[in-house]
Amino acid sequence: MNGILNILKPPGMTSHDVVSFVRRNLRTKKVGHTGTLDPGAAGVLPICIGKGTKIVEYLTEQGKEYICEVTFGNESDTCDKYGTFIYEEDKDYSHITKEMVNEKLELFKGRITQTPPIYSAIKINGQRAYDLARQGIEFEVPKREVTIYNIELLSFNLPKAQIKINCSKGTYVRSICRDLGNSLNCPAYMSFLLRTKTGPFDIDGSVILDDINLENIDNILYPINYGISMKELFIDDKFSDKVLNGNPIKLDGLSGYKDGEKVKAFIKPSTFIGVGHIKSNIFKIDKLMV
Repeated sequence: MNGILNILKPPGMTSHDVVSFVRRNLRTKKVGHTGTLDPGAAGVLPICIGKGTKIVEYLTEQGKEYICEVTFGNESDTCDKYGTFIYEEDKDYSHITKEMVNEKLELFKGRITQTPPIYSAIKINGQRAYDLARQGIEFEVPKREVTIYNIELLSFNLPKAQIKINCSKGTYVRSICRDLGNSLNCPAYMSFLLRTKTGPFDIDGSVILDDINLENIDNILYPINYGISMKELFIDDKFSDKVLNGNPIKLDGLSGYKDGEKVKAFIKPSTFIGVGHIKSNIFKIDKLMV
């Protein structure tokens, strides 16, 4: 059993909980997720099975899409509704308009620097930030650069606004909600989060946990190569022994590839064998999947 499941994670479960569920239901041990999704969040969570676990690193590198709800007037220590709220009474948010939110969202587009919440999985001197925060230890969370490919306002009805975000890996949507509030001189927190896409997997093609069983697995398991967003390279069968033994081979007709580019490789006509790279018209397999 090798491939990828596009799971619709329900709120209330951790990513590890979903992995444990898949292991039990499919009676297999080799299962891994492709990047954590907050327990309170819902949405797309690709789960790799069997040899599919070899491509986790490629899936985690891919872009994400989220729909979030930001609520103005208060903030919490976790930057979402599950933390401890800082103010006993909500602050005045009546000055905020739809036009103001749209104007401030423009500031978040492109390459930006953000500070993740203190309650996050980032490691500080070998320890998770959320563990240090729960112990009451004071520390500084390092800033990080992320890319916001697009951010747009979907709806606005004070004290709430719904926002759609396309971003790079490592982006904290909770931080965007907090920082948006700060830019409007009003505290804010993330009150809802739905991940609608990660890499090639979107919410329309996702499955709920109840659909995951041995009887149904062939209908819902994606092939390993589907999750890899790279150019394809088809290699003549006469080179198969060399390639499968890890030997580099010289190929013609590689003008359409950049020097050093990683590709997903197939033995003609359609046997996926793994991921490799091209350099000076020479192809070498890096990660064999067969």
